[in-house]
Amino acid sequence: MGAEMLEAGRIVNTHGVRGMVKIEPWCDSAEFLKGFKRLYIGGERYDVLAASVHKGHLLASLDGVGTLEDAIRLKGKVVSIARADAKLPKGRFFIADLIGMEVRDLSRGTLGKVVEVMTLPANNVYVVRGEKEYMIPAVDEFIRSTDLENRVITVEIIDGMEV
Repeated sequence: MGAEMLEAGRIVNTHGVRGMVKIEPWCDSAEFLKGFKRLYIGGERYDVLAASVHKGHLLASLDGVGTLEDAIRLKGKVVSIARADAKLPKGRFFIADLIGMEVRDLSRGTLGKVVEVMTLPANNVYVVRGEKEYMIPAVDEFIRSTDLENRVITVEIIDGMEV
């Protein structure tokens, strides 16, 4: 598994004059990020006093950030969450954990390693690089199993998935 902290977004702006920040989520959604009671910015813990979702972003009021000037100082900073605070549904994985995993096809053998996970509206796509490069949609039709412990994703791809 990866680090104890996971990057989850970035503060892109302030909101209002009372120190609220606008966070661009790098995780599944702003709704997912809204469920956290504490966020970490620059290694410092901030308790979330209030949060709401607005146009795909999270608007958050953070303890210790009470003025517009306080919020401006955080603009552009990365927001992290503690892995221990995140509960993922069965069959869902942190992108950070998927990067570097070996990908094996049932009939073709080892294809390579996951080098990127593209988050697209319909579904995520795993970019796998080995002798060739593959783009594999992260859907049950192609992903047979994901073994985090042994760091292996088993797939069954079709012709044409190589780039």
